[in-house]
Amino acid sequence: MASIIECRNVWKIFGVGAEKFLHQHGFSPSTQTIAEADLICAVRNVSFNIAAGESFVIMGLSGSGKSTLVRCMTRLIEPTGGDIRFENSDLLRAKEQDLIDFRRHKMGMVFQHFALLPHLDVLGNVAFPLEVQGISKTEREKRAYEVIDLVGLKGRESHYPRELSGGQQQRVGIARALAVNPDVLFMDEPFSALDPLIRREMQDEFLRLRKLLKKTIVFITHDFNEAIRIADRIAIMKDGEVIQIGTPEELLLHPETNYVAEFTKNVDRAKVLTVSAVMKPAESHPELTKTVSDKATIGQVASEVLRANKAFGVQNEAGELVGTLTPDTVLNVMVDDLDGGQT
Repeated sequence: MASIIECRNVWKIFGVGAEKFLHQHGFSPSTQTIAEADLICAVRNVSFNIAAGESFVIMGLSGSGKSTLVRCMTRLIEPTGGDIRFENSDLLRAKEQDLIDFRRHKMGMVFQHFALLPHLDVLGNVAFPLEVQGISKTEREKRAYEVIDLVGLKGRESHYPRELSGGQQQRVGIARALAVNPDVLFMDEPFSALDPLIRREMQDEFLRLRKLLKKTIVFITHDFNEAIRIADRIAIMKDGEVIQIGTPEELLLHPETNYVAEFTKNVDRAKVLTVSAVMKPAESHPELTKTVSDKATIGQVASEVLRANKAFGVQNEAGELVGTLTPDTVLNVMVDDLDGGQT
């Protein structure tokens, strides 16, 4: 699948003379050298591609550089070095008007604290980016009504932000970002300010919209459980560096550092591990009367397999038998969850 965003060796260093410093040190200064120069490195030599239609999660603890990286990707702040391409256009060399057009037409942004305009009602907030584009009132309100309905706020068009719950306000923020029909939706910890139950509800809503609209998503979070619900792939950051990129399953099964392992150790493995990751060879059990999908998670099939107390065949999307899933294998995953993944 074609890449919609490409980042190559992206740096963001704060401080006087940062760009000159980076050039002088061959775009590879050490942490000690940066500190001795009285500079602060927020993003260090980051490279990755994001495919069209992918949900790409950037996660890390506070101060890891994740929000700074996304601001570099949208040029809300200027990177100190590196290359960023958006749909094969060199974003760092885009003229000011081209950059404005990218943000107005190609990018949607959803923020942690909603950033709604308090003097505008729901309809006005959602239609605002279309007004900035110069679209007629009739057309922008038509589009606004469509996305308001899409996010489940039909009937609240005349309400003001102060009259809405936190979850409803964030739905308005999502609707506003979707109003311009962007190619990429950037979401900076959009649900972290919400209560746990509302947060779960908004994650469900996000997954529904993603399946419906098939947008490319760049999503920032510090919560690994949220990341695994949302992500096709996750990039884990620490001290400005991306230290590992992989699917939730890859990060869980093959953490490359102790830091990544710490993120994953308390995750409900049964909700992440797919049948294909733990199945045995098909020839191990020649007589199989029931089957499960290789794409299903262990959590989705555990009850059926354990209740039957016998091996199930594993089929791929083409209906071919590719393995077997035994009750013992399912139990091992469940026991790992009880032991924090340490067995």
